[in-house]
Amino acid sequence: YMNPGGHVKLGAADQMAAACHPPTRFHHVHGTNIRIDPSHTQATRVESFANGLCFSQEPLEPGQIFLVEIEEKELGWCGHLRVGLTAHDPRSLDVVPEYSLPDLVSMGDTWVFAITRHHNRVTPDGSEARVQGFLSEPYLLIEQVRIPRDKLVGRSRPSQYSHMLDDLYKTNMLPPTARRSRIGVLYAIRSDGMADMHIIINGEDMGPSARSLPASRPLYAVIDVFASTKSVRVIQVEYGFPSLQTLCRLVIQKHIVHRLAIDGLDLPPLLKNFCKYE
Repeated sequence: YMNPGGHVKLGAADQMAAACHPPTRFHHVHGTNIRIDPSHTQATRVESFANGLCFSQEPLEPGQIFLVEIEEKELGWCGHLRVGLTAHDPRSLDVVPEYSLPDLVSMGDTWVFAITRHHNRVTPDGSEARVQGFLSEPYLLIEQVRIPRDKLVGRSRPSQYSHMLDDLYKTNMLPPTARRSRIGVLYAIRSDGMADMHIIINGEDMGPSARSLPASRPLYAVIDVFASTKSVRVIQVEYGFPSLQTLCRLVIQKHIVHRLAIDGLDLPPLLKNFCKYE
């Protein structure tokens, strides 16, 4: 609900939904060129193009997504963010490998996917299909996993001419490697007890990127801040039901022509910013 001061507060149901999985953070073990901020939610590569490996602080639970947003890019390098899972406890590594591909993968029990600008979804028969349209469903559904899509989607900042790019606003189809794009990794348990790894790009499931992972072993998220990707930050995800704050935004966005129109509404500045691009 919104209190008299104009601040959106979560109700009991929203708080329960948000508490399904613990918060995600970066591990204190990382590549030599990575700097982690004090909250362990931002990772920045401070030099070169390699030695940018990061891991989740804890093993992921089944259906728990480790989601990051690309905060900063660096021109002059070839290649982008790489994400995946590993069964290696980061504390067991004598030396953090220079690259996720091929170094960490060659150690075994590691599955890493290179993100490209024109990313394709993997279909069940193994072929590739272009992602079509915007988010037609409010939830991301993978096996028994159900996550509200809203927090999974990166949003471009509105500009002076945003109203002329209304299709971009409605589809919100940021390129996977663009700033503010959101990319995540999770694993889902199959009926046979094994797990499939899924890469999520701006709310769209790219399909099972790796199959038959050992779900009985702890699986850590791998984030390789590689080449043109310079800095990423962890995004905390809502599970179960969307928060009331998110539902408020969806209602507001339904009744406006484009994002710049939000500035003319009688709303608190923080809520305006959240509606436009948070």
